[in-house]
Amino acid sequence: MAGSAANTIVELPQLSLKHGEGRRLELPLPGDSLSLGGQDYRAVEDTPARLEVSRTARGYALRLSFQAAVRGPCVRCLGPAALDVDVEAREVEEPEVADEELRSPYVEEGHLDLGRWAHDSLVLALPQKLLCRPDCAGLCPVCGESLNDADPAQHAHQAERDSRWAKLDELRLE
Repeated sequence: MAGSAANTIVELPQLSLKHGEGRRLELPLPGDSLSLGGQDYRAVEDTPARLEVSRTARGYALRLSFQAAVRGPCVRCLGPAALDVDVEAREVEEPEVADEELRSPYVEEGHLDLGRWAHDSLVLALPQKLLCRPDCAGLCPVCGESLNDADPAQHAHQAERDSRWAKLDELRLE
């Protein structure tokens, strides 16, 4: 993954695969820090990952799978949120083909940047909102209290009338 994981490089030619052969590698991915929506999140250290490499006629077919534990603030209430994410990603690298769709941005001169690929795959696998729980009520817009802990019957504020509607009070219909 990014940061310390950016140094996780797999040299594909050293696998010595012939056309049609494949190899499965079990590799540890170091922890990663993520910045999403201005908040910092952390993927737990030493995530085991499975990398499957298959040799094609013109390059490689790659498959990466791992489970990451992500920790950070809930986007609604800012309390601690924890999420386990299953990540599965595929890439194709055929360097001699002009079609950009068959070129992986994570492979350069036979070197697979597994850390960067894992980081990007994890970010894409995350939900749009990281929540402490699915029914998180968030924070009160008036006082900032966590609505997860507040009793709705006891947590009420006097609603102020929006000043932009004041002229309507002067309107009299007969």
